[in-house]
Amino acid sequence: MREAAKRAERRPSGLLWAGVIVGGLIAVGILVAPGLRNEPEETVSPVELGAAEVSQAPVLPKVEQLGVRVIRKYPHATDAFTQGLIWHDGVMYESTGQYGKSDLRRVRLRDGEVLAKRKLDREVFGEGLALVDQRLIQLTWRSGIAFVSDIATLQERETLRYAGEGWGLCYDGKSLVMSNGSSTLDFRDPESMALLRKLSVTKDGRPVDEINELECVGKEIYANVWRHDEILRIDSTTGRVTGSIDAGGLLTRAESWRADVLNGIAYKPDSKTFLLTGKLWPQVFEVDFVPR
Repeated sequence: MREAAKRAERRPSGLLWAGVIVGGLIAVGILVAPGLRNEPEETVSPVELGAAEVSQAPVLPKVEQLGVRVIRKYPHATDAFTQGLIWHDGVMYESTGQYGKSDLRRVRLRDGEVLAKRKLDREVFGEGLALVDQRLIQLTWRSGIAFVSDIATLQERETLRYAGEGWGLCYDGKSLVMSNGSSTLDFRDPESMALLRKLSVTKDGRPVDEINELECVGKEIYANVWRHDEILRIDSTTGRVTGSIDAGGLLTRAESWRADVLNGIAYKPDSKTFLLTGKLWPQVFEVDFVPR
């Protein structure tokens, strides 16, 4: 009797079975009472979720869009594969590249005449150039050597060593700022080339690769982007690109066929203008940067 009673407790009555069946039908949506409807719970679609996430992302300041206004044009030696450019005391200094053709030169801007020149060894490829006090510091591409030369004579004083490739170079008054073809700038000791810190360059939150020739102006760094007609204005503290300068169209179509890429920026503090040129370009352009 005890076992039978247990089985009776476990077995549902006919009425209970009917309730179970009806409940199951309602659960699967087969049987719905008139006037009643199972309303789905409020959900957020994946698209809405994405929008919500985007709205919470930090809003970056807009990059200022600039162009160039040409003030003057000057002749430029078409054998100069320009890698670095400096303006100092009314004279232009230039570092040129290519194996067997690299040199350091002093140039008179108004007519492009090369006033003095020192050739580099055939085994090195000249790159960026910076002025520290009365010393010209000239990088090499893959040799890991920086040549330190006297600005008055262009004669070599010493060499400094560094790791990695050398591309662009400028001096911010405290540190040498050096590019290596990546999106990172190296800040180095001007006496030893020892690495002090690194700075990642970003535009609209994304890294910018192939940064090339550099010019330091106050707390900003102007940079050529290799194989592009764009010049970047970079905040030297944050690495954020604050301005994008379109320098396209400086050469005529005929001149462009015989020339290589835009590369060479020098700042003229007396007039607050910039000198721009490129590898094998026939001209140097004095410009200012204007909104577009």
